[in-house]
Amino acid sequence: MSSDLLDALTALEQQKGISRDILIEAIEAALVTAYKRNFNQAQNVRVDLNLENGSMVVYSRKDVVEEVEDDRLQISLEDAKEINPAYEIGDVLEQEVTPRNFGRIAAQTAKQVVTQRVREAERGLIYEEYVDRTDDIVNGVIERQDARNIYISLGKVEAALPTNEQIQGEVYKPQSRIRVYITKVERTTRGPQIIVSRTHPGLLRRLFEMEVPEIFEGIVEIKSIAREAGDRSKISVYAHNEEIDAVGACVGAKGARVQTIVNELNGEKIDIVEWSEDPVVFVANALSPSQVLDVIVNEEEKSTTVVVPDYQLSLAIGKRGQNARLAAKLTGWKIDIKSETDARELGIYPNETSRFVQEDKDASFEDIGYDLYQDEEE
Repeated sequence: MSSDLLDALTALEQQKGISRDILIEAIEAALVTAYKRNFNQAQNVRVDLNLENGSMVVYSRKDVVEEVEDDRLQISLEDAKEINPAYEIGDVLEQEVTPRNFGRIAAQTAKQVVTQRVREAERGLIYEEYVDRTDDIVNGVIERQDARNIYISLGKVEAALPTNEQIQGEVYKPQSRIRVYITKVERTTRGPQIIVSRTHPGLLRRLFEMEVPEIFEGIVEIKSIAREAGDRSKISVYAHNEEIDAVGACVGAKGARVQTIVNELNGEKIDIVEWSEDPVVFVANALSPSQVLDVIVNEEEKSTTVVVPDYQLSLAIGKRGQNARLAAKLTGWKIDIKSETDARELGIYPNETSRFVQEDKDASFEDIGYDLYQDEEE
């Protein structure tokens, strides 16, 4: 093996980050293959590489046995002792069998095998790097698009953004930068396959963790997320310290924090509500921006009947039922919305057992001059 190859090993280790041991193993495997293929040898062999002078030696390996059944793989104890009296049954005897013209043939065969092993090692490193980043956000550059996917360059590897993970109506321009959420990393014969998303609720969670220090530090906790990507989302938050306003921390001064996330998602509306272990309070909060008069809970069916003022019925339901639908996903409770008039006719309002007291939860948003919500008329 020439000194040029040794220099190449060092360069690959430094530039590609591939361990020299992996490269040496690849070369040894290549030389064994070359020996067996070009010299019609089926015996068990080992190649020894001397990294100091670049030499290589091929050794045949034979098991020392009492009775020989295959002289290519075995040697009798009697013959082994003629070579070295110390040999015993079960030992492995090695003898040099390096052909004179082995170097040239081996180099040709080894080049292809080493190239393949290096490629596999690189793919392995990329896989290990990104498999640990599943459920995380990465920055990339949009490269190209076909009928099924948009391909995003993450630097060393491409990620695929499938059609069902794309936000409807969002424009993906080539060479533009984009943030995506890694949902899956798999090994394939062509290297690691990385699937990313722009619609996953986890993207919204990670964006809030990046923009809101209180969430990143664990002071404020995201309890649940309901998202209809590109249109509207709801997120419930809870502060472990009663002195901290969880919703206000996520909104930020004059809405700066949440506005950054809205801009990242190209105008997707985001409702931030306070989580409560009391389903009456939580469901009422989740239906914001609508005012709620009463919440009647059916624990057995995990359902609620919500009474709202007549003039806010359409706001509570939302366009095409979106507000009610997202509130149900956010809370995990079924929600049936009734107007005050209908509820009185049904005799379910006023409800003497109601534990819900309506609060002006949205006053703080008006005070800071940031309107998170817009009226939704059907």
